[in-house]
Amino acid sequence: MDEVRTASPSEAASEAMAAGPPSCRCGTTSPEEGPGEAEERFRGLLEAAPDAMVIVDHAGRIRLVNAQTESMFGYRRAELLGQPVELLIPGRFRPQHAGHREAYAVTRQVRPMGAGLELHGLRKDGTEFPVEISLSPLETTDGLLVSAAVRDVSDRKAAEQRFRGLLEAAPDAMVIVDHAGRIRLVNAQTESMFGYRRAELLGQPVELLIPGRFRPQHAGHREAYAVTRQVRPMGAGLELHGLRKDGTEFPVEISLSPLETTDGLLVSAAVRDVSDRKAAEKHINQLAALVESSQDAILAKTLDGHITYWNAAAQRLYGYSEEEVLGHHVTMLAPPDRTSEITTLLERLARGEKIEHFETLRVTRDGKLFDADVTLWPTRAADGAVEGACAIVRDISDRKRAEAQLHALYEQQRHIALTLQRSLMGTPPAIPGLATASRYLPATQGAGVGGDWFDFLPLGAGRVGILIGDVMGRGLDAAAVMGQLRAAAHALAKTGMEPRQLMQALDAIVADLDLPDQLVTCCYLILAPDTGEVTVCSAGHLPALLADPAGGVREIEAPISAPLGVGGILHQQARTAVPPGAALVLYTDGLIETPGSDIECRIAHLTRALGDAFTTPDSLEAAADHVLACLLPDAEGHDDDVTLLLARLPAAPLAAATTDLPALSRAVGDGRSFLSKTLTAWNCAHLADDARLLVSEVLTNAVQHAQGPLGLHLRRTATELTVEISDHSPHLPQPRLAAPDDESGRGLLLVDALADSWGVRPTDDGKTTWFTLRS
Repeated sequence: MDEVRTASPSEAASEAMAAGPPSCRCGTTSPEEGPGEAEERFRGLLEAAPDAMVIVDHAGRIRLVNAQTESMFGYRRAELLGQPVELLIPGRFRPQHAGHREAYAVTRQVRPMGAGLELHGLRKDGTEFPVEISLSPLETTDGLLVSAAVRDVSDRKAAEQRFRGLLEAAPDAMVIVDHAGRIRLVNAQTESMFGYRRAELLGQPVELLIPGRFRPQHAGHREAYAVTRQVRPMGAGLELHGLRKDGTEFPVEISLSPLETTDGLLVSAAVRDVSDRKAAEKHINQLAALVESSQDAILAKTLDGHITYWNAAAQRLYGYSEEEVLGHHVTMLAPPDRTSEITTLLERLARGEKIEHFETLRVTRDGKLFDADVTLWPTRAADGAVEGACAIVRDISDRKRAEAQLHALYEQQRHIALTLQRSLMGTPPAIPGLATASRYLPATQGAGVGGDWFDFLPLGAGRVGILIGDVMGRGLDAAAVMGQLRAAAHALAKTGMEPRQLMQALDAIVADLDLPDQLVTCCYLILAPDTGEVTVCSAGHLPALLADPAGGVREIEAPISAPLGVGGILHQQARTAVPPGAALVLYTDGLIETPGSDIECRIAHLTRALGDAFTTPDSLEAAADHVLACLLPDAEGHDDDVTLLLARLPAAPLAAATTDLPALSRAVGDGRSFLSKTLTAWNCAHLADDARLLVSEVLTNAVQHAQGPLGLHLRRTATELTVEISDHSPHLPQPRLAAPDDESGRGLLLVDALADSWGVRPTDDGKTTWFTLRS
């Protein structure tokens, strides 16, 4: 069919279809009309079609189009006729389209519009648009033609998209079900609520979301609803349940709405999980039962003091029945000399004040006085205005009598608590070569139990770890938390991890402990005498100080992050050079904080006291005594526990040597050679045999299982030789028992047998394996 122009129908027909109009099964000419009239009639029907009509021959070339095709695709008719139909198809679908055409030539089935396929057309300007296509075979004298009616469904798709957007924006789970009970649409809330992915739901029976015991009768409910088609609002008083993918049931409320569509009746179901509300209702019922069964007297009253509620425990305590007190004034429960007290309490309640554990005297029906603990709180109307009050009254006469006995036991309990606290704190070991002094003073007021702790840890290879922490708060809870954290920190530090890594791990532990009323600070330092450095990480702790033997006391520059347990904090560490003989000073807030004082002023006071203490070459013990005398002149007047640590950096090694090696097999021999030459130069040849064997094993492990370059570091003190091999692999070696026919697996066992000590510590760029031999 040619493009529309002022030409005769016979001329257009002869140009477009030399073989004449389609005939046979697609429609025949009547005896009264000739071929021209039939052709004109067919062309008129084609132009009158509301959709774009494209007639394609068996080779896939376009034979006829109508004006709607030109309008829809943006081509002139002459640009389409004779072209492959793939011209109108997006490029990504063209390779497989020939196969689809050939398959259709075999089946020749009529495919109606809207067959559920996602189809797209391609305009001349390169834009794509969604379409629906109806296909019909046409038997002609030229062979098979295929008629394609193409409908642009962009507007409908946009409307569907808006509908889906509204569906996704709904706060409830939305499930659209067709007349056969199959799920047609769901939103993201449905996936979240029921635990299914969307693809697992679409096309499935809606009974999939219903507990099995309700499924047999559900089909009948659906059929009945299809007849009534009434909107059912949310919360219609029905006990309904949903079924999650994992098999768990949960209570729901469902709102139903009918949707009339061209495809028939759809039903929209808004599903709301009411688990929380049901739990709250259950909780309220439980609370009501608890109030009635409580052993404490519970009563309610108006703001002017008239009783409106009276539980069974109140009847037992006061001796009045409910009928005898309801509507009467609450002063009937107090001795005559306490009526003014009642008036004052009612005035405080009217101002919205809560009164807890108010101790007073009350009187029973028979005139007997008893000690009472009264807790009162205001009750409020929906607008927040105070409209009455509730009271819990407990007879504490026995408690009052017991207080005298408890007071006598106070010192004994305090002694037990302090013993527990000291036991949890533990006794840090003495570190060879590290001069230390420590002071711990429990609080002299209250229970004397706090959350301070400290620890010294030999980390091997001459490195020493120092921990100090403070669980804010008092009592056994703080001491128990302190014990847990000290044990965890000790174990983590022994792995050789960096201070910032240890602090991240402690941060997670404190978060898991769920300590809403306690604040935990901690500082961890690692001393490395061979490099003369200290690595510091502080989680909210007071700054560490450094007393230089050359004179002067200064803060160690290190970032101080938030206390432990805050979560989401990246703790950082810093390295600082420490001169030989310098002393580190760590402390808790009990040493410097006093009521009304400025923390910076108190740290300055501590700095001056340390400066005075280190002006003479006295021992660290004497320096610690001097600091306490200056900061705590009243040894019996502090209400928080106090911790002070002093540690002098060990002497640097007598000699050290380092070399870098490639992660190649020759590194083992080069490392042994370097070791032998160094030990000979140090007059330590008697250690060479064991040292070479151990270096060979560790270097072989590094070459086979780690990444280069490798570092070999040797250092010697007066008492031992330390050898360190570093690599760039984070995987720590694990000793294992080798089978008799294994060719490997014995290296670390050999190191463990021959070395006086050995270990592995992670580093920022890998790990370091070390061992020591006594000289």
